[in-house]
Amino acid sequence: MQRSTLWLALGVLSLLPAAAAGDDTQPPTLQTIAKTGTIRLGYADRNVPFSYLGTGPEPIGYSIELCLRVAGSIKKKLGLPELKIDFVKRTPSNRIMLLNDGTIDMECVASTNTEERRKAVWFSYSHFITGTRYVALKSSGLTTVGDLAGRTVVVTTGTINIGQLNVLNRKLGMNIAVLQNDSTEGGFEMVTENRASAFVMDDILLRSFVAETGRPEDYSISSEYLAPPQPYGLMLRHGDTGFRDAVNEALGEIYASGEIEKIYDKWFNAPIPPNGMNLKRPLPGDLAEIFRKPIDTTAE
Repeated sequence: MQRSTLWLALGVLSLLPAAAAGDDTQPPTLQTIAKTGTIRLGYADRNVPFSYLGTGPEPIGYSIELCLRVAGSIKKKLGLPELKIDFVKRTPSNRIMLLNDGTIDMECVASTNTEERRKAVWFSYSHFITGTRYVALKSSGLTTVGDLAGRTVVVTTGTINIGQLNVLNRKLGMNIAVLQNDSTEGGFEMVTENRASAFVMDDILLRSFVAETGRPEDYSISSEYLAPPQPYGLMLRHGDTGFRDAVNEALGEIYASGEIEKIYDKWFNAPIPPNGMNLKRPLPGDLAEIFRKPIDTTAE
């Protein structure tokens, strides 16, 4: 980076709020981006249609596209001639650690924004809403929450679905044997291979896994929610107000312009790479309302 450009970037940063006092283990993210000319984005390799690998070496998807738009906005904000995108693979179990130790600056997948999680990380404006259901082989005849009683059920390590299932198990005395798998694809495969009766996960992710098999008639997704719909957000380092505001400003512009509806339809209501799968999920009204009036859930 040329010296004049660096001083320009740092001059912009002097006008931005620093990280909150509660997070003094890492320097402000915008400052690091300005110095290195790099932004580090966390991705998943099979989280269709949010973040996944297609035919190329870099991830694609709805969340990835939003993150790249945010990165472009930050590049302009800092006056950088170039901004390198460094993609870092993360897992459900290590994503918070990678954010807080500075390995990634922003997680671009499908993480649920909950009050409990906000104690450890922050979230951008919401970009999706989904609830928790389960998938089972249709031959098992499982459709309702009550059908899980006495069954072996798998959940993904590091997700909120573990707590949701455990609450149901205790509250209803269902005697469910709860197993954990380190990956979402691993949990789904356990059902496919009859090593678990059901896999509990976010509704939209279950539907993408079923569609990817090419044999959707072999599976059933529960008719009932195990937990009500909750929002997804881009996950950010806790306490870094400057970066949070820059991310939300970029998303807010995308939402206000109406461009978000085109991006949404591209990934949820049209054929997507690499195989032309179409989830056929029109923009729901509750999500459209969030796009019209986004809320900063980290604001005090």
